[in-house]
Amino acid sequence: MSGRAQSTVLSGARVVLPTGIVAGGRVIVEGARIAGSAHEDTARVDLSGHWIVPGFVDMHNHGGGGASFTSGTAEEVLTGVRTHREHGTTTLVASTVTGDLDELARRAALLAELTQQGEIAGVHFEGPFINPCRKGAHKEDLLRDPDPAEVRKLVDAAHGAARMVTLATELPGGLDSVRLLAEHGVIAAVGHTDSTYDQTVQAIEAGATVATHLYNAMPGLEHRAPGPIAALLEDERVTVELINDGTHLHPAMLELAFHHAGADRVALITDAMDAAGFGDGTYHLGPLEVEVKGGVARLVEGGSIAGSTLTLDTAFKRSVTVDRLPVESVVQAISANPAKLLGLYDEVGSLEPGKYADLVVLDAEFDVKGVMRRGEWIVSPLG
Repeated sequence: MSGRAQSTVLSGARVVLPTGIVAGGRVIVEGARIAGSAHEDTARVDLSGHWIVPGFVDMHNHGGGGASFTSGTAEEVLTGVRTHREHGTTTLVASTVTGDLDELARRAALLAELTQQGEIAGVHFEGPFINPCRKGAHKEDLLRDPDPAEVRKLVDAAHGAARMVTLATELPGGLDSVRLLAEHGVIAAVGHTDSTYDQTVQAIEAGATVATHLYNAMPGLEHRAPGPIAALLEDERVTVELINDGTHLHPAMLELAFHHAGADRVALITDAMDAAGFGDGTYHLGPLEVEVKGGVARLVEGGSIAGSTLTLDTAFKRSVTVDRLPVESVVQAISANPAKLLGLYDEVGSLEPGKYADLVVLDAEFDVKGVMRRGEWIVSPLG
C-alpha cells in the first residue's frame, strides 16, 4: 500500500499567483500542501470559469456565527472560527476587547491553547490601552494608560501567541510600550487614538507598524492638523487596516488609502463580532450590549459602531466589483500582506509550492464556491 499523500489537481481556473494571474492555470495539492508537480494518477477537478485565490488571512476579528472570541468556551470560539472559514478565511487572529486585566490574561491563555492547536493564528489585544475620547465600543471605566509592565503581563499571558496590541501611543507609557512590543516581536498598532501627526510619527519611529482600522476611532484629516491618518498613510513602514463593509468607510477613503499607501501596505480586515455570518439581533461585545440591525452593529447605549458583521468574502467581492480594485491588489491586501505581518508568509498567503493548500474558489461574480484549508475542502466546489 502506497504511503503517498492524496493528490488533486485543480485546473482550468484563473489562478492568482504572486507573479500575476494565470488564465487556465492549475494548483496541485498533495496532502496538506501545494505541490510543484502531479502524479499521473492524480485526481483532477475542472474549475473552468472560476478563480482560485489564496485563503484569506484576517488579523483583526472578534467573532462570528453567534459566538465571541472575547468570552465563552473554546468550543464557542471554534464556532466563530468555522463560520469565517466557510467564508474563505483560512487563517484568523482572534481579537479581544477591553476588559479587566486579569480576565484578559485568562482569555489570552485560552486563545493561546487554540493557537498551539493550529485553530487560530494568535491573539490581538485591542484595548484596554486606548484613549477614552476615541473608545468606540470599549467600556470606558476599564480603560487604562499603556503601562509597559501591564502590556508585558498580557503578552506573557499569551505564551508566545500574542501577535498584536492596539495602543493609543500618545498616552503616558505609550512609546515605551511600543518599544517593548517591538523587542518581543509583537506588532504595535496605533488605534483608538487621539494623537497628533507628530505624536504618531514618534510612535512609528519607536516601532509601531500597523494602523488599527485606519480612519475609524481616530481624528480625521484636517488641513492644519493632519493627525494620525496622514502620518500612518505616508510612512512605508506602516500597514493600514481597512474595514470594507460599506459602513465603516466611504469608497473615496478606501481609494485614498490604496492610492497613497499602495496595495502592498493595506490589510483588509473584518473587525467582525458575533453576528458575522449569523444575523441581526442583540449581542455582547465584551461587557457591552450590541444591537445589530440590517447587518450594522451598534452599541445599545450611545449608538457607536461596534465592530462589523463582515466576512472577508464580502470584502473581497466589494473591493473588486464596487471599488473596481484589481484582483491582484485585493489578493495582496486580503492574504499576502497580513500573512507577512504575522510572520506566516512562509506557510500561507500565496499559492506557491511548499505552502499550505489554503485556497478559495470564486465564481465569475466573485462569490465563494469552494474553500480548502490544509488540503481539506471546507466548502466543496463539487457541491
